Amino acid sequence: MTNALSPRILQPGDMDPNWRWDRHLPALGHTAVDFERRVDHDRLRRYRLSRAKDALKKSACGALLLFDVNNIRYVSGTKIGEWERDKMCRFALLAGDEEPYVWDFGSAAVHHREYCDWLDPDHCLAGVVGMRGTIPPSFGLMKLYAEEIYQLLKKAGVADMPVGVDYAETAMFFALQEAGVRIVDGQQIMLGAREIKNVDEIHLLNQAASMVDGVYHMIWQELKPGIRENDIVAMANKMLYEMGSDDVEAINAIAGERCNPHPHNFTDRYFRPGDQAFFDILQSYQGYRTCYYRTFNIGRATPPQLDAYVKCREWLDASIALIRPGVTTDKVASVWPTAESLGFPNELAAFGLQFGHGLGLALHERPIISRAVSLDHPMEIQTGMVFALETYCPATDGYSAARIEEEVVVTDTGCEIISLFPAEELPISHRY
Repeated sequence: MTNALSPRILQPGDMDPNWRWDRHLPALGHTAVDFERRVDHDRLRRYRLSRAKDALKKSACGALLLFDVNNIRYVSGTKIGEWERDKMCRFALLAGDEEPYVWDFGSAAVHHREYCDWLDPDHCLAGVVGMRGTIPPSFGLMKLYAEEIYQLLKKAGVADMPVGVDYAETAMFFALQEAGVRIVDGQQIMLGAREIKNVDEIHLLNQAASMVDGVYHMIWQELKPGIRENDIVAMANKMLYEMGSDDVEAINAIAGERCNPHPHNFTDRYFRPGDQAFFDILQSYQGYRTCYYRTFNIGRATPPQLDAYVKCREWLDASIALIRPGVTTDKVASVWPTAESLGFPNELAAFGLQFGHGLGLALHERPIISRAVSLDHPMEIQTGMVFALETYCPATDGYSAARIEEEVVVTDTGCEIISLFPAEELPISHRY
């Protein structure tokens, strides 16, 4: 293993994002073993940092200042717990050819100097700015760190170039400008870097999906009258954490008359015989996320419910059939129904119902596929992208609806589905 003070020597496969597409994607276990090549975390960290550095060099920026925890993890390989996600308490700097600097919450900086030997220990710093405004700008921390950042930009020889910032507290933008830092949008640079996954990222995404496969089998067994939506959410959370999830971000559990319109949440409603019910499981394994819907019926299904499911599946299959390198996202979005045909006034009102989005360290990465965006602003699908495709169809009974989602890995000739719980036909739990 090398650290930041040693030469960075890329190994075979470091830069190649692709699995051998003539093989089925494996779902590897959680542990490291000596008899199989599994996730190589050193290779993963080298790949991600090299992608970020390359994206920076191709941009007009001299540095990237990162407050988005997904970007911090991508360039530094550090994470201090899911509680950090909304605190805005950490930041990182990638400047010129320098190795990343990471400012961490208190003693986490000491921990990273001791345990993260891929980082330069002198670049693991303690620091905090505003924590969403709870530390007021008048206290002076933002000014202090903005000036420190400017000095590091000078040291890297890029102080006269723009700095890409992904997002920050408003007062931090002012402090950076007062320190002489010229700010531009850096999130687009980072999202571009994160588009193409390497073999290790694909392994982790596939492992995360395999965990959800198991949860859906449990849900299929447990769905019955006397069980509530929040009961399923509790059981799914417990099972996922026992399986090794590091964050169950959200679980949608929606049934009966709550299916239409789609509320994107759960309640304490009891499941009833004949309910159509759909679920979305958003969780991560080693940071890599799932977005994976399935629809079930409880005991029986009516013709309108079956018809909604068939249409939802057809729309999804039509989009999956188009996924291959070189296809643009407008072609995929065009096979989905219009918002008006589903009873919405425009595409923004129906945004997210017929939808595609990248998966990685964030739930929503590139590509974004939607009639609201892609028809006028298409992007090209590339080998190594991993994303979810989701469709929704309301039933003619006025309240039921079907929702299905598949996660796909783009191969060199098409795509491979990694969300494997059966969904070709409507699953019915405890059939009467």
